[in-house]
Amino acid sequence: MIGRLDEVVIDCHAPALLAEFWQHLLGGYVVRQSHEWVALEPPTGITVSFQMVPEDKVVKNRVHLDVDVIDLDIAAEAAIVIGGRRIGEVVYDEQGGFQVMADPEGNEFCFVSGPTAITA
Repeated sequence: MIGRLDEVVIDCHAPALLAEFWQHLLGGYVVRQSHEWVALEPPTGITVSFQMVPEDKVVKNRVHLDVDVIDLDIAAEAAIVIGGRRIGEVVYDEQGGFQVMADPEGNEFCFVSGPTAITA
C-alpha cells in the first residue's frame, strides 16, 4: 500500500454553494476553508471538498459518487428541489437500481438502492 484515500475533491465555480447542495444530500457540516476551497465532513464516509476552478465542466465525469438511498424516486425528487437534475431514467439490474443525477454544476453522481443500500 502506498497511501490511503484522504478525501474526494470536486472542481467547481462556487465551492460554498456546491458544498451546501451536497450537505443537503449527505448531512454533516461544511467547513469553509477559503472562498476557493470548502470541505464537507459528512456524518459517515469520506470528506468531500469543493475546489474553485476557472474552466467549465464539459464532458461526463470519469469518477462519480454513489449515494445509497432507500427510495430512488424520493431521493431524486428531493435533489431536484435543491438544484439537482435527473440524467436519464432509473436503471435496474441484478444488484438493485440506480438513478444518475447531476449537481447544480453538472457533476454526475448516482443514487443507488439495492442489496447493499441503506435500509429503514
